[in-house]
Amino acid sequence: MPLAAPAALLMLLWVSCARPVADFAVSGNTRAPASLQFSNQSRDAESYLWDFGDGNTSTQENPLHRYRNSGNYTVRLQARKGNKTAVEETQIVVESPERCLVEITTPHGTMLAELYDQTPLHRDNFSKLVENGFYDSLLFHRVIDGFMIQGGDPDSRDAPAGKQLGAGGPGYTLEAEFDHRLAHVKGALAAARRGGPVNPQKRSSGSQFYIVQGQKISADQLDQLEYNKSIRYPEDVREQYREMGGTPFLDMEYTVFGRVVEGLDVIDRIAKVPTDARDRPVEDVWMTIRLIK
Repeated sequence: MPLAAPAALLMLLWVSCARPVADFAVSGNTRAPASLQFSNQSRDAESYLWDFGDGNTSTQENPLHRYRNSGNYTVRLQARKGNKTAVEETQIVVESPERCLVEITTPHGTMLAELYDQTPLHRDNFSKLVENGFYDSLLFHRVIDGFMIQGGDPDSRDAPAGKQLGAGGPGYTLEAEFDHRLAHVKGALAAARRGGPVNPQKRSSGSQFYIVQGQKISADQLDQLEYNKSIRYPEDVREQYREMGGTPFLDMEYTVFGRVVEGLDVIDRIAKVPTDARDRPVEDVWMTIRLIK
């Protein structure tokens, strides 16, 4: 009669034969663009393969994944041990954003910007151009450190080095939509325009825009600007200027129609690139822009 195997050996044999169990939980804000944390709760597994249902995968144990658009996604986790696998699937619903959002991708990083409902002409025009792919491969053709970064000239697409840019557009302009509550704080998205007596109504370019970097502003400077412009900033705007800086001397001169809500550091990186005598970056800073739906 064979001797009974020691308990430790029996346990080792049982563990080596155990099948993995796939399981996970999800947490985070489910409104697009949604960054969701996947917490792996699998057992008896050595490796993992995630399929997020949007064309992206991961082999991390506990991945953080960003869904760029709303929709229904089937998330699939495959847990593996040796040649044994187990699979767990669940449906995730990512809701549409409550605000009008655009994603601006550059070689120096990605910015997420909100378009204001208070400026419907500019919001709708910018959204239309983005949906039509107008901005894809255009350049930030004018960059001034401590001031702003400007792009949206269609003539900048495939523009050779040294070409003067800044005069192009879609063939129309927009009526100004001024609101002193929408200020040129850092990250403000505003419409470029022709200056001087040729544009007394301060109509905006149909496509060119700039994003404010600016500088810190003191309370005394704001007081003087309020006096000069005969406006009164809300306290929250004054606080943003004091904490973030900006270019308040442009308020009520150029239409602010949005702001960067993620990626302010990208503005700083672009603002630091070497430029030529016309403020055009020596190395092209291209952009692609897409609507978050």
